[in-house]
Amino acid sequence: MRLQSGQRPFLPSRRAVLKAAGAGTALAAFGGLPGRLLAADPIKVAAIYTVPVEQQWVSRIHKAANAAKDRGDIEYVYSENTSNNDYERVMREYCEAGHKLIVGEVFGVEDAARSVAKDYPDIAFLEGSSFKPDAALPNFAVFDNYIQDASYLSGIIAGAMTRSKNIGMVGGYPIPEVNRLMNAFMAGVKESAPDAKFQVSFIGSWFDPPKAKETAFAQIDGGADLLYAERFGVSDAAKEKGVLAIGNVIDTQSDYPETVVASALWHFEPTLDKAIAEVKAGTFKADDYGVYSFMKNGGCSLAPLGTFEGKVPDAVKAKVAEKENAIKDGSFTVEINDGEPKSG
Repeated sequence: MRLQSGQRPFLPSRRAVLKAAGAGTALAAFGGLPGRLLAADPIKVAAIYTVPVEQQWVSRIHKAANAAKDRGDIEYVYSENTSNNDYERVMREYCEAGHKLIVGEVFGVEDAARSVAKDYPDIAFLEGSSFKPDAALPNFAVFDNYIQDASYLSGIIAGAMTRSKNIGMVGGYPIPEVNRLMNAFMAGVKESAPDAKFQVSFIGSWFDPPKAKETAFAQIDGGADLLYAERFGVSDAAKEKGVLAIGNVIDTQSDYPETVVASALWHFEPTLDKAIAEVKAGTFKADDYGVYSFMKNGGCSLAPLGTFEGKVPDAVKAKVAEKENAIKDGSFTVEINDGEPKSG
C-alpha cells in the first residue's frame, strides 16, 4: 500500500458491490454548510479508495486531485486498498486530522459513510455513490461517472469495426455506474450495426484482471471479434487472440496500439474543481455532481483514434463528430439507462 503524508497503513481488500440501488430519484439542492467551513488556500483534502489508485475509475479521481495539488489549490493525501470494514475508521481519522474535504467511493459502505458525515457537519464529503443527496446531510454530496455520452460514441465506432457483428462485454458488477455505460455503448453499436449481437458478462470484482481475461477468452471462443473492456484484463485477451477492443474510462491505446480502437474517457476534474470552489467559498452543500461528468460539461470525451485514425471509415468518423456536436449543443441526448444489460 502506498502511504501519504505520514498516514498509517490500512487493511487491504477489494471494493465490495453496493447494496441494491433505488433510493429517491429527485436531484437535491439543500442548505449550505456553515460559514465556518470556509477554508484557507490551499484546503486539506483526503481521499479514501477501496482499490489501488491504478484501477481505472479511481485513477481518474487521483489524477484530478494531483492536478489540483500541483496548481496549489489543495493539500492532498490518500489511502488506497481500504477495506469496507475499515472505511469508517479511516474517514474519522481524516476528519479528526483537520481535512476539510473528504473524497472517496462509498458504494459498499453507504450507511457508515453517511453516519460519519452526520458527526462532522463542518466537513465536506464528496462521495462516489449510486444514491442521491439527503436533506438531513447538507455536507454530503454525491457523484458518479456519467460518461454515457462518450460510451455511445465509442459504440458507433465499434459497430463499424466488427465483422462478425458479435461483440463481447465484460463488466465488474451490474450496477448503475456500469450498466449505463454498457447500455449507451450498445445503443451506439446499433447505430452502425443494427443486427449486432452482444455477449454480456460480469466478473463480480472491480479489480481481477485474470478473471476478466478468462471471461473475454470465452466470449472470443463464442464468436466475438470485438470486446468492450470495462475491466482490466479484457484488452490483454483481445491482443492475444488478435481481435479488437474498446476502452473505458482511461486511454490504453499506447499499451495496445493494434488492439484498442477507441476509448470513452472520464475526466473528474470538473467534478472535483466544482467541489473545491464550493468549499473555499463556504457554500458547499448536498448536491448531485453527476452532471459534471457529462460531455457538455467537459466530464468525458472520446479518446483520439491514434493508430486507428486511418482504419475507421471516414463516414463513421463524420457521424461521430456530428453526434458529438449535437450532444454538446444539447440537440441530442444520450439515454441514461441504468438497467442491467443482457446478452442477445
